[in-house]
Amino acid sequence: MIDHNSPVTEDELHVYVDGELAADRRAAIETWLANHPEDAARVAAWRAQAEAIRARYGAVANEPVPERLTLAYITRTRRSWAGIAAAAAVAAFVIGGASGWIARGASASAPSEMEVFANEAIGAHRLYIGEVRHPIEVKAEENHLLPWLSRRVGTALRAPDLSTFDLKLLGGRLLPGVNAPAALFMYESGSGERVTIYISRTTEPRTSFRYKVSDKFGALRWSEGGYGWVVSGPDDKPRLKGIAERLYEQLDIRTPASAPPAVAPPNTTRSSADQLISRRGS
Repeated sequence: MIDHNSPVTEDELHVYVDGELAADRRAAIETWLANHPEDAARVAAWRAQAEAIRARYGAVANEPVPERLTLAYITRTRRSWAGIAAAAAVAAFVIGGASGWIARGASASAPSEMEVFANEAIGAHRLYIGEVRHPIEVKAEENHLLPWLSRRVGTALRAPDLSTFDLKLLGGRLLPGVNAPAALFMYESGSGERVTIYISRTTEPRTSFRYKVSDKFGALRWSEGGYGWVVSGPDDKPRLKGIAERLYEQLDIRTPASAPPAVAPPNTTRSSADQLISRRGS
């Protein structure tokens, strides 16, 4: 008997996207998606990926088998029956594999740009926080840190003040990003805890905060105005969210009044000295 109230699994979402879900479970999935916008967004992305795969590779399944793989050609060239069997297997694999890939395209969908972006950021965090002598490339005290990173990233950067979280800026470094160079700022608390802020260009539209856990690390990401940010640290969602909100409060956001921000920050007085990124680009 089907339990319509049981939690929806990722496998079920894939089957739902592929159109293979049992009819008596479909209503439960649709109700779940209506109440879980993140899962609904994933399903929409999988469907878009599947359509892109069909558009790009759908004709492969209907293409004729190359003459060199036909039985008539193999027979004319007097190949062994083992060769015939191998060729037939290859042909079946090509045709069947293409069909299977198209049918299951959503299940094997590539991660979104911001997911890759977050993975890059948390990977950099994991790599550099363990460094003792060289955790950063340029120290916070060096005057060229911000002009250098600003020039390479493509917008004016300011190191946010995170002293309310007992975090002091150690410095930063330049990294290769997903689409463009990325800046990584590293902060350290009195107890030795380290938090990083990763910034780079992105083609993703404005997004709200998204939290990700990888091993013992947490990362909170969002994008706005053509740039993405990731705050990484120990897996402590409330603390990282507080840091991200504090960072967001210090952003100089130049969005039209008709377009509300993806995350509504609390009322606060913004200081130009605290801005992390200025959309004015200077």
